[in-house]
Amino acid sequence: MTMNENIKKLLIEVDVLKEQLSTLRPLPGEALRKIQDALDIEYTYESNRIEGNTLTLQETALVVNEGVTISGKSMREHLEAINHTEAINYIKDIAKRDIEINERTIKEIHSLILHGIDRENAGRYRTVPVMISGSTYMPPQPYLIEKQMEDFMIRFKQMEVEKVHPVLVAAYLHDELVRIHPFIDGNGRTSRLLMNLYLLRNGYVIITLKGSNDAKVGYYKALEKSHTEHLTEDFQQLVVEAEIVALQRYLSIMA
Repeated sequence: MTMNENIKKLLIEVDVLKEQLSTLRPLPGEALRKIQDALDIEYTYESNRIEGNTLTLQETALVVNEGVTISGKSMREHLEAINHTEAINYIKDIAKRDIEINERTIKEIHSLILHGIDRENAGRYRTVPVMISGSTYMPPQPYLIEKQMEDFMIRFKQMEVEKVHPVLVAAYLHDELVRIHPFIDGNGRTSRLLMNLYLLRNGYVIITLKGSNDAKVGYYKALEKSHTEHLTEDFQQLVVEAEIVALQRYLSIMA
């Protein structure tokens, strides 16, 4: 895997920050739990916001932590907040245990995302063609999904054997899962959770990609470039920079 000099420099910065964080571990219990809960709510809010969920950060916290129903918001939006929080707990649990990341893991994450929203498709690969609105990229036909998912997992294992930097492997997991688009709905959230599962497993921290209009445009442009032109570096850089921001934030909280 060739890498441009800028990404190489950023990865060195990532490793320096990760090293600094590891000197602070294990982090103090109760205080850390509260901080992590707040960060998880923020991640849920931003990830759902990318997909068009209109709950605010405060409303997301009330729905998840207090079980409050927000008037004027759909049942689906409430479920998306609750489900995403469950899915974060799931990836944290998997990250701690020596469980292989495979297609079953991906289906489990997806199943949690669509729990109570779309029972028929939760955790199941799509059987119909899809188009991505606003994109010129056409995801593979349904009959190609099984094979492409298999190849995806083979390439992932190969990258581990080749000792590719874990943050780049995490970026690949996200990028490729979105490219295959194996599910009828929930591909974005599932791919971001898969990326974060891999980061957690390798001692990094969860990345929160922002759902503001500008951030969303940059994110979709980088994915589009990867999927239509096979140029992955913009997306890799976006993920590496987001990990740097996440590590810096963690360190500033702990300081």
